[in-house]
Amino acid sequence: MWFLQPGISMLDVLMRIFATLVIIFLVMPLHEYAHGWVAKKLGDRTAELSGHMTLNPMSHFDPLGAFSVLVFDIGWAKSVPIDSKNFKHPRRDLALTALAGPLTHVIAAILGTVLLNSTAFLAGISFIGPIQKFLSYYIIINISLAGFNFLPIPPFDGYKILECLIPNKYLLKYYRYYPLILLFLLGLMLFGFFEIPLMFIRQSLYGFVMKLGNLPFMVFMK
Repeated sequence: MWFLQPGISMLDVLMRIFATLVIIFLVMPLHEYAHGWVAKKLGDRTAELSGHMTLNPMSHFDPLGAFSVLVFDIGWAKSVPIDSKNFKHPRRDLALTALAGPLTHVIAAILGTVLLNSTAFLAGISFIGPIQKFLSYYIIINISLAGFNFLPIPPFDGYKILECLIPNKYLLKYYRYYPLILLFLLGLMLFGFFEIPLMFIRQSLYGFVMKLGNLPFMVFMK
């Protein structure tokens, strides 16, 4: 129970909830829009023609996925429809389309880091503290969602990326045993097998985001 930890104030709770709501109603729709936009660029207009290629948050809102983000920092929105048959290179293009979603959260976290660093120049102003707390949680939750989506578990984006890396000579066996592979991976997730890989992905993403977000200010200071 995060909010019961020592040192957590009501301001922390409010800013974390606010950051989560901004992500649910702004960044996650961008995540789904990015899937549709990349798919369209690669030849599949399914999302656009079905009316799902929109930034309207209610078109992508999933109550259970939003609740999961609010409570666990991991969750999902309603997926935009993608038809890989319309791609010239189905496996590669599907992987690129899948990659666009998690990258949205990475870019959002980088922008949040730049804004957080910018607040250092406004130190002493009364409202800067809450803004810094908001941006800190905004960055952390976006990184958490990006790491979650990179996991190679269906139906997450990471699984679609991993599928592209399977050599052609093994594809037939892969599709034949797909239900068993799916159950095996879900079983590993339920038993916590992916906790360490998820922690590694999050830490790596955090280091990457911090490095890029700090870069403009390092140049400025020089």
